[in-house]
Amino acid sequence: MSAVDTVLFIAVLAIWLILIVNLILTIAGYGFYLKWHRTPEARLPKQPPMVSILVPAHNEGRVLTKTVQALMAFDYPINRYELIVINDNSSDDSAAVLAQLQAQYSGRALTVINTDAKTGGRGKSNALNIGLKRAHGSLISIYDADNTPESGALRALVATLMRDEQVGAVIGKFRTRNKLATILTRFINIETLAFQWMAQAGRQQLFKLCTIPGTNYVIRRSVLTAVGGWDVQALAEDTEISFRLYQLGYRIQFQPQAVTWEQEPQTLDVWFRQRTRWVKGNIYVVLKNLPLLLRPQGRRIRFDLLYFFAIYFLLMTALLFSDAVFVLSVAGVVHSTLPGIGNGLWVFAIALFMMSTFLTITTEKGEMTWVNLGLIGLMYVVYSQMWLAVAAYGMGAYVREHIFHQQAKWYKTKRY
Repeated sequence: MSAVDTVLFIAVLAIWLILIVNLILTIAGYGFYLKWHRTPEARLPKQPPMVSILVPAHNEGRVLTKTVQALMAFDYPINRYELIVINDNSSDDSAAVLAQLQAQYSGRALTVINTDAKTGGRGKSNALNIGLKRAHGSLISIYDADNTPESGALRALVATLMRDEQVGAVIGKFRTRNKLATILTRFINIETLAFQWMAQAGRQQLFKLCTIPGTNYVIRRSVLTAVGGWDVQALAEDTEISFRLYQLGYRIQFQPQAVTWEQEPQTLDVWFRQRTRWVKGNIYVVLKNLPLLLRPQGRRIRFDLLYFFAIYFLLMTALLFSDAVFVLSVAGVVHSTLPGIGNGLWVFAIALFMMSTFLTITTEKGEMTWVNLGLIGLMYVVYSQMWLAVAAYGMGAYVREHIFHQQAKWYKTKRY
């Protein structure tokens, strides 16, 4: 076997290993879904805890009104939660919009914190830490400025958290509000559904692991105090704080009953910038915690460390090499004796990807359609390659920023 064949075989083996892991997570996630449907609805205690909802907002004037209205309409006792919006050094009309909302809800606990270039404008983590200092609740809930949660979301999150003292945070489910806008948002809609019922529910079912998303979750204030708040160096502050929470001995629980609808990128450039930030953020978290892999204190996060490392390093490298060999073999530059086997494996991989992804979207009403089945097949060919480009670019940007000691910039997703 030639050197090219050997490396290609290793690359295909790595890709298939990750595909099999994801298939196992999908089956486990579907098992969680079936079990969840038989679980009685969690109920709030007679004296519900005080909750402080933090909403970091930078130039979010277009979407703030709908978000605040949804957050103020929770079916949670109105005297047991407050809303704090951190208007983080915005240059649009966010301040004026929020002033009107404060007048509209003058009898309610709605606080607006306006920061400037000196105190704010340093990313989401910094904004959340500013809001935390003004919060009164024993529980902290986070929502992004483009979210319109359903009325029962906060109640479901808090009720689930209060059932178990070992649960440090509870995360909800997020859906794509603008899924019909473009083919890209249709891809994202399927991606988010698959992620939640595969990576989140599957990991919880098998390993009692979940990762906090950037929105629609509630966390104990005592946990935030213990870890010192959000890491201002982390672009993926949600993944980073998840790892620290587990190291304290707490668990994170997934509650699909708590649903929020969020706006996703509608154009390729906006999607590319957002996902590049995610890639750089998760690479930072993996490398920060990688030394814990072989240490006793890293036992609880060992699977997640290996999983994220495999996705952002092993899978990316394997896909890049297999794509390069394919292009070079078509051009006649290199020759491999594996193409026949490889072609059969790729067909099987596409079928496996389509079946497992379609299984996850059957959990959502109205998503089990022939159109979505066709989109899933297209995602394997198109969207996966788009992700590969983002992952490679994000890795390069991360390395460049650290070699030249550049400050990572927070990119704010464009709103519509």
